[in-house]
Amino acid sequence: MPAAGPPQPSTAYLDHLADETDERRRAAAVGPGPDSIDGGAPRALADLVDAAASALEPELADVVRTLHAHPETAWAEHDSARLLVDLLERHGISAEQGVFGAETAFRAELGGGEGPTLVICAEYDALPGIGHACGHNVIAASGVGAFLALRDVLRAADAPPGRVVLLGTPAEEGHSGKEVLARHGAFDGVDAAIMVHPYGVDVADQVWLGRRLLTWTFTGHSAHASAQPFMGRNALDAANLAYQGVGLLRQQMPPVDRVHAIMVDGGTRPSIITERAEMRLYARSKYPDTLKDLSRRLDDVARGAALMTGTAVEITWDDGAHPSLPVRTNAALTSRWVAAQQRRGREVLPGGVVSETLAASTDFGNVSFRVPGMHPLIQVADPSVALHTPEFAAAAGSERAVRAAVDGAAGLAATALDYLCDPALQAAVRDEFEAAGGAIDVPRYFD
Repeated sequence: MPAAGPPQPSTAYLDHLADETDERRRAAAVGPGPDSIDGGAPRALADLVDAAASALEPELADVVRTLHAHPETAWAEHDSARLLVDLLERHGISAEQGVFGAETAFRAELGGGEGPTLVICAEYDALPGIGHACGHNVIAASGVGAFLALRDVLRAADAPPGRVVLLGTPAEEGHSGKEVLARHGAFDGVDAAIMVHPYGVDVADQVWLGRRLLTWTFTGHSAHASAQPFMGRNALDAANLAYQGVGLLRQQMPPVDRVHAIMVDGGTRPSIITERAEMRLYARSKYPDTLKDLSRRLDDVARGAALMTGTAVEITWDDGAHPSLPVRTNAALTSRWVAAQQRRGREVLPGGVVSETLAASTDFGNVSFRVPGMHPLIQVADPSVALHTPEFAAAAGSERAVRAAVDGAAGLAATALDYLCDPALQAAVRDEFEAAGGAIDVPRYFD
């Protein structure tokens, strides 16, 4: 008789979170209507861009479905990037490929004159084995759609001064591709950056945790586990103690901090004292400085486990990748996004309505600590459907995802146009960024 599978986890906590979200939604003050916010682009220009986004629906639907049907993982998104560049070229826009140290990155530009530069980020990598379970196909369609919706306005003789750059950003999943691009100058001279991410609800500002990758390699001495165990120093014991140390550390971590760990090497035979053991971990936190503190505490856990077992430990942070900082949202930018989404008939929740315990990570955080940025969420699935699940992968290829891509394109285009047309908005975005601490030295932050 086959063994029974593990019992399903209870959904009670998620059910309570859903109820609490509904209560906060009802209690949240109703925001200003889409026509009540001062400044921004002239209404005639805004209407042109909105209509242009809607007219792109067949082509954006093709992007959503083609990327969904042919997912490519980090640094291997050759066909995905080509699909997007080909779409640009059909609209008379050339793009430079293989830019900023990444073969699958691309860059295109509209506008000119003495004005600010705003970047629209487009992601298109998928997850191994589960495809577009984070909906990057929708991100790609929204970003390219926004750029194309702005084409005619920014090529007109009376275009507002400034530039909009479409940046194809590969390898968000597990590799912090935007940090690679940033270190090669992708955001030099940029004044603001925007993108949108699919989700189970429409949210203007949700918590995105900073994330670091960590490897612990414990080394001891092998010995016969029966005849001479006293001559061994067990690296698996050290890894086991370290794993337990992480579990004990969790009680003293801030509530939204996260540490996940797996054992990738624990020995070869039960009869041999394990000489080498390896663990890999993710560490996440809500703020850059708390992520730095969590990193120090995890170093102590590993060294303590090694000391107790007479083994050595090699601690490797962010090997083959880069840290991802939390997202610092610029409210002046998101106010324009909210107004644009209201015009599209969407209800966008303010920050704090969806629980911060439902938090993931993104490399856009590294961008948002270099330049002002926004990273709102747009609904493609039911609220109960989580990112990185088969259910979300299915939702990312649905008609709902196509509608989100079009609405997202309209919202990003409207936000970019408002920014270029309104010097007061540009100043507000810049002042808010500086008041929050301004730019930090991302590459050296954890040194």
